[in-house]
Amino acid sequence: MRHAHEGGGRRQRFFGHGELRLVILDILTRNASHGYELIKEIENMTQGNYTPSPGVIYPTLDFLQDQSFITITEEDTGRKKIAITLAGQHWLDENLEHLENIQLRIKARCVGFQLRKNPQMKRALDNFKAVLDLRVNQGELSDAQLKQIIGVIDRAALEISQLD
Repeated sequence: MRHAHEGGGRRQRFFGHGELRLVILDILTRNASHGYELIKEIENMTQGNYTPSPGVIYPTLDFLQDQSFITITEEDTGRKKIAITLAGQHWLDENLEHLENIQLRIKARCVGFQLRKNPQMKRALDNFKAVLDLRVNQGELSDAQLKQIIGVIDRAALEISQLD
């Protein structure tokens, strides 16, 4: 059996345990919504990198409703309208720092995804990783060699950050 940390295998989950709940509540603070609209909003938020399935969204909504964090009311059209409750707003407020961390992580992952879509960027990143892996794993590195490698990486990061 192969474990994710051994390489290969599935990609890292987009949201950790319970994080989708916070994201959904945050979306609901802007307006009441429907399940399909929540799915589309999350897909837009992640720039298409993650689209939660109904099999993920609806159990999460059931949990939020069980906790009295949302209300679900049936409209005349038969669609179900979802709204955040005061208890849901309070729980979201208590977890704002965690929500901000989730939003920063989403933004960072989306930037990396866009970069890797460019063939030259992908080649350059793959080349960098291969060279670094070969150099670091070819034998014992002295402290001076490790310091040199770290310096090269830091200088490259600084140079990239200063581009116009």
